[in-house]
Amino acid sequence: MSNIIQPLIDILKNLSNFMPLEWFTFFGAFIEELIAPIPSPLVMTLAGSIASTNQASMVFLLLISLTGALGKTIGSYLIYLISNKAEHLIVGKFGKFIGVTEKEIDVISKKLNGGWKDYLVIFLLRAIPIMPTAPVSVVCGLIALDLKAYLSASFVGTIVRNIFYIYLGFTSLNALESINEDISAFEKLGYIILLVFMFIIFLVIYNHRKKGSAMTILEKSEKNQKSHE
Repeated sequence: MSNIIQPLIDILKNLSNFMPLEWFTFFGAFIEELIAPIPSPLVMTLAGSIASTNQASMVFLLLISLTGALGKTIGSYLIYLISNKAEHLIVGKFGKFIGVTEKEIDVISKKLNGGWKDYLVIFLLRAIPIMPTAPVSVVCGLIALDLKAYLSASFVGTIVRNIFYIYLGFTSLNALESINEDISAFEKLGYIILLVFMFIIFLVIYNHRKKGSAMTILEKSEKNQKSHE
């Protein structure tokens, strides 16, 4: 996998040499989100390093964190749309084989109605550096999380994440490779957390189905009693 991704990483690094830093963070973050194997700290730590070399101000660091967040949010929106369309296609055609129906997915979507709790969860998943971002977009698209809450929480959370990475790059000029490797290793823990999150979703579907089955049995029993009367 590294042999495939390394040329893309090299392309991103080369882009940083001739593009204005604001545009580099926008396009770099966009590409980084769409191509998940690219290490998530890469663009922002590199941008922080370049900003330090150019003796950029704190205001400029905030600006590139915003442009990076915009690019990453647009990328995550595309993944959300693709996942949402795929959910209808896969569950609609193969749901009976995997034991999930579109109705059950809709139940989960209605439970996640874009309230402050949903916003907080997405914000934290975006803001915490060890959390991989693309799988979050996939899961949110599959369960059709409220789009307004998803996009706004993604944008704000990514700003926080970007500031963290930019600061690391800004203050650790001689240790970028080591930092990126360490953070990438910690992201494996983030994947475990997401798997747990998906398992919880599965439990919600299972409990809803179980309650539905129980109600069906109760209704049949009541009908039988009325017929005997």
